[in-house]
Amino acid sequence: MSETIKRHNPDSAAHALQGLGARRDRADGKLKIQGLARYAVDHPVDNLCHAVVVQSSIAEGEISHIDSEKARQMPGVLAVYTHESGLTIHPAATFASGGAAAQSFVPLQSPRVRWNGQHVALVVAETLEQAKAAAASIHIDYVTQPAIIHPDDPLAQPKPVEDLNVDWGDAQQAIQQASVSISGTYTTPREYNLPIELHGCIADWRDGELTLWEPSQWVGGARSVVSQWMGIDIDKVRVLSPFTGGGFGSKGGIQPHSALACAASRALGRPVKLVLTRGQTFTGFGGRPRTHQQLTLAANSDGKLQAIVHKSWNETAREDTHLEPCNSVTALMYAVPNFYSRHSLVPVNTVNPGWMRAPGENPSSWALEVAMDELAYALKLDPLELRLRNYAEEDPQANLPWSSRRLREAYSAGAQAFGWSQRPPEPGTLREGRQRIGWGMASGSYPVRRTPGEAGITLRQDGTLEVRSSGADIGTGTYTILAQTAADVLSVPSEQISVLLGDTDLPRAPVAGGSQLANLLTAAVYKTALKLREELITLALGSAESPLFGARREDVMLAEGQLRLFSQPGSSLSFTELLRVAGKETLEVQADTFPSDATLEDRDAADRTSSKMIPPTSGGFSAHSWSAIFVEVAVDEDFGTIRVRRIVGAFDSGRLYNPKLAESQWIGAMVMGIGQALLEEGLIDDDNGRVLNASLADYLVAVNADIPDMEVINVGEPDYQASALGGKAVGELGIVGVAAAISNAVFHATGKRIRDLPITLEKMLAD
Repeated sequence: MSETIKRHNPDSAAHALQGLGARRDRADGKLKIQGLARYAVDHPVDNLCHAVVVQSSIAEGEISHIDSEKARQMPGVLAVYTHESGLTIHPAATFASGGAAAQSFVPLQSPRVRWNGQHVALVVAETLEQAKAAAASIHIDYVTQPAIIHPDDPLAQPKPVEDLNVDWGDAQQAIQQASVSISGTYTTPREYNLPIELHGCIADWRDGELTLWEPSQWVGGARSVVSQWMGIDIDKVRVLSPFTGGGFGSKGGIQPHSALACAASRALGRPVKLVLTRGQTFTGFGGRPRTHQQLTLAANSDGKLQAIVHKSWNETAREDTHLEPCNSVTALMYAVPNFYSRHSLVPVNTVNPGWMRAPGENPSSWALEVAMDELAYALKLDPLELRLRNYAEEDPQANLPWSSRRLREAYSAGAQAFGWSQRPPEPGTLREGRQRIGWGMASGSYPVRRTPGEAGITLRQDGTLEVRSSGADIGTGTYTILAQTAADVLSVPSEQISVLLGDTDLPRAPVAGGSQLANLLTAAVYKTALKLREELITLALGSAESPLFGARREDVMLAEGQLRLFSQPGSSLSFTELLRVAGKETLEVQADTFPSDATLEDRDAADRTSSKMIPPTSGGFSAHSWSAIFVEVAVDEDFGTIRVRRIVGAFDSGRLYNPKLAESQWIGAMVMGIGQALLEEGLIDDDNGRVLNASLADYLVAVNADIPDMEVINVGEPDYQASALGGKAVGELGIVGVAAAISNAVFHATGKRIRDLPITLEKMLAD
């Protein structure tokens, strides 16, 4: 067996325990396929009533009159709330300001309307059907005012984001002196998260305290926001999210409809259930904003980059802020001696945009990797060769060494599996009947962010082990890998270890976003399990009834739920027997990854805000995951339709705690990349800002019929500079570069360059 194979396969002990490195099935998988997993709004609550949101139909203006009297008189209606009702909701600190709210806007506090689809009324009734009927009867009159619908409106005023200014060298002069340069404008439309589980909640106000069942990527952050909304102490708020049916960023920050449910529950003294309709999710919160990038690349005749000039903007709300940093990949992917980048925000009448898988890195790689393909053709170089000639041996922006960068290995493995060496250089060369075949590739990157967190483990006298943390499992497998982590340390099969997540009563954990949670929670559980192991050994050596009494600590090992002596393998004591002889019902420990001098305020800040998130360049290294994406497309010569026929993705995400789950994340993200490249586009009415395709019938996402053969290859190795257990970012990495690789393949097939996503039939057939 080669050394490489040894590094990439779990040892026999870990495999037997289904510990870290084993391809264990999802611990929550059977519950979900059997319909037994109870999501937030499935929670049974006595005396429950139902709420329905009414949304605005204008983009800018004020409410002059709301006729809700008919609704109030309808059967079962308990209340109708508007801006005139005095339903007080206080603003909360947003993520941009170090808080956890998705947006600073709070509904029903004034007659002003900022976007089409804003929450302007709430109906609460005994049943959902009664609430819907009453909501439909409400009539609203508006005084409209001029709205800024599109970023190219003459009234739109770009706001430079000076914190994103990046400069080194003299890029403008280098462009003038370079042998070859290319320039292009690259755009992306509004894109929407659209998780299967709709956004909704159950709020239950009782005796001055509030319990909220909320599908969340961050219960600690949600708890903080709810306490601010309601103006109550945070200790009087509990948030639970046992399962999250997809979020892709949209459930990272709690949304304004939850504020309405909380306020209504307090006003009525009853639990309130509120679930947005699919159509309301398009304007109840924001997806990825429109982006616009102007990019110039210049190189010498040998293909060495000399300069990059990058100017970009993203749209945001008129009175709120969302930043989609389009230069996040541009400044670090390639070695370039001269660089200039500026980014701006363009406020328009829209709900504030939000996080969507790989925010920033996604559009940044789209522009850069298409531009690199264009430069390769201008230089008559293979696109892969151009990337290798400009390989960055260190972070060119931070001037720091990489914690690890196996991007060359990703290029090599992906190209070999794809058969890239057989690619003819000229566009339009490959054909199958009336199908033009094209091959394209692109690079991807995602940073390793880190926030401290906590975990607890309880051993009970019946031998059961329970791992606890407030961190969320958003479908990525957190339940599974935390059990695997504890199994490694305690030598107990991971299937016998239960895991509790998604509850603010549990040990603190930050947002499940930015591909950080797996690394930080495995580290916290690992430390906690080590602490429990040491306490078990101490008990075994110090209990007079124990067969290990008085033995040397270094002679003790754990195996199969028992403590044994190396020198006397027959001398053993089960965890259950140990607790009995020690006179303990349970043994409970807790540990964390905070610095030793961390205060209670530090711990709370990490749990409730973004202020303790550690950037990828902390610690003297630049920590990132890397990918190489290779794509084949077929373009119909007569109709211009595009089919992705196969994708190979090679990934460096460091150590994989569970390869099966990591591969699933990569594949899922690549599927999202296909949708982004060919299908997804929010269409906005030019006159009133309405989302014209606010349904899954009209907003197109990739379905099974759109997905080809997909191969994922792991080239990563443990990176202990990036994280305690050697892992790097997984989930968000998979989408980065996919749209660019597809666009580059379309050009190779047809000779037609599309720089505006999605790549549609109309754009293919346009002159």
